[in-house]
Amino acid sequence: MVSIYRAKQPSLAQLRAFAAVAEHLHFRDAAAAIGMSQPALSGAVSALEEALGVQLLERTTRKVLLSTAGERLAVRARAVLDAVGELLEEAEAARAPFTGVLRLGVIPTVAPYLLPTVLRLVHERYPELDLQVHEEQTSSLLDGLAAGRLDLLLLAVPLGIPGVTELPLFDEDFVLVTPEGHRLGGRTDIPREDLRELRLLLLDEGHCLRDQALDICREAGREDGAEVTTTAAGLSTLVQLVAGGLGVTLLPRTAVKVETGRNSQLMTGYFADPAPARRVALAMRAGAARQAEFEELAQAMREAMAALPVRVLPARDGEH
Repeated sequence: MVSIYRAKQPSLAQLRAFAAVAEHLHFRDAAAAIGMSQPALSGAVSALEEALGVQLLERTTRKVLLSTAGERLAVRARAVLDAVGELLEEAEAARAPFTGVLRLGVIPTVAPYLLPTVLRLVHERYPELDLQVHEEQTSSLLDGLAAGRLDLLLLAVPLGIPGVTELPLFDEDFVLVTPEGHRLGGRTDIPREDLRELRLLLLDEGHCLRDQALDICREAGREDGAEVTTTAAGLSTLVQLVAGGLGVTLLPRTAVKVETGRNSQLMTGYFADPAPARRVALAMRAGAARQAEFEELAQAMREAMAALPVRVLPARDGEH
């Protein structure tokens, strides 16, 4: 049955205003979020209600509430805006690859050691690309990727997240960092089993490197209850605690030169083959509009990172 009421066509500005109010339930906050004046935002929402012939909001002197219809239509409005955003992204990618904004998320245990190589690559090969870097922990990066706040991630894998495609770049070994004079310092054949009884210093909860180090220790036979002192929010602090004699730690090999080179009270030890290692990759939304561009960037990164102390991986099947 066809309704006798034919609604007017709403504008994107009206939908954007309504979606902002639906999210914030506050006109001032909603207006600030989308860069619109409060009167203009209120007028846009009113115009949308008139165009649709439906009351979307219940306005009181103290707060804003969604009507029953408003709750239903807010979901539709957000879907429309997301679809328009994808349309614009597709058009931008089709117009010219490696131009416009690329929002890259990077984990803290990768950023200081790989970004110089990445930034130099982008500057030299893709000068029209506006690379914006966001350093966050893995869970925050994945949320940003899913929400569209980030376009591409540089982090440790595997993730095992549905809807996320990984483009492996390289594997790198972990190195044992010890205080000067430690019995394992300077060795090149450390058995993993030696990790069982060491006083191990790790990063705080939330860092994937902490979880990787604990996995390595469990594989070496270390009991879950064995002493682990967690007192550092970053690798720089971690190695200073090691230098002070509080314990030992594990560093990815790309971090060793930066973090230990300026302190003569630190020593490094290397594990016997096969050494414990981590894999670093780019991650993107499955079916991303810029997939071919991201795959080309991944290959360029592999070539640029060949000079680092890592084992570069081949492109996965299906990459351009």
